Amino acid sequence: MVKARFHFHRELNDFLARSLRGHTFACACAKSSSTKHMIEALGVPHTEVELIVRNGMPTGFDTLIEADDLIEVYPARHVPEGKTSGALLLRPPLDPAGLRFIADAHLGGLAQLLRLAGFDTRYDNNFPDDEIEQLAHDEARIVLTRDRELLKRRTVLHGGYVRTLQPDDQFREVSERFDLAPHVRAFRLCLMCNAPLRPAGPGDIDGRVPEGVRERHARFVTCDVCHRVFWEGSHWRRMRARIDALAEAGR
Repeated sequence: MVKARFHFHRELNDFLARSLRGHTFACACAKSSSTKHMIEALGVPHTEVELIVRNGMPTGFDTLIEADDLIEVYPARHVPEGKTSGALLLRPPLDPAGLRFIADAHLGGLAQLLRLAGFDTRYDNNFPDDEIEQLAHDEARIVLTRDRELLKRRTVLHGGYVRTLQPDDQFREVSERFDLAPHVRAFRLCLMCNAPLRPAGPGDIDGRVPEGVRERHARFVTCDVCHRVFWEGSHWRRMRARIDALAEAGR
């Protein structure tokens, strides 16, 4: 065993035992321990880490810990100025304009809001963790969850631990974390199927919308998976106002 010192910054302390929060502490490590292994053994998923500094120098997840090391760990979007010079990329960079998500069983409301805002989001409340991990890997998706153990899985490259409980608060949290506001494209996806919506012609809506609705509205869209038809009625306007307010709060 070797003894090293650790200091976790800002919200990463939420994952630590209470006695370890907010200060530098010593910890015994096996000689073959990597920074990733010890960070996660202490409770912090690797997806929540943006920068690791070892003895004043940026380092990666695979670095082996040596006796008397000082390991400082910083969260996503909260790396202080001056610490980014020479920093190592801990995971492949994301394309802000093409973000795709997969949400676990506890985040159905958040999944619908993300779809409403135009972000491709896989969700099924029957997805087991193994399937979430595999889909995230195969389809380059960001895992959103309240299960920190799921985020510790090695093949989960990008993820976000969702702290809040209400869907609107969760959307604001995820929007800030991944800078979603500039990329919101509302009503692009079906809220139920996650499939793209397309303009609906007369043949698409015959017999599928009330006659009064057809008389009052000129524009319709449809989903080719569930075959629902949508129009800009009062519910649409309420949803539009909701997502606009949430996106504005994230700017």
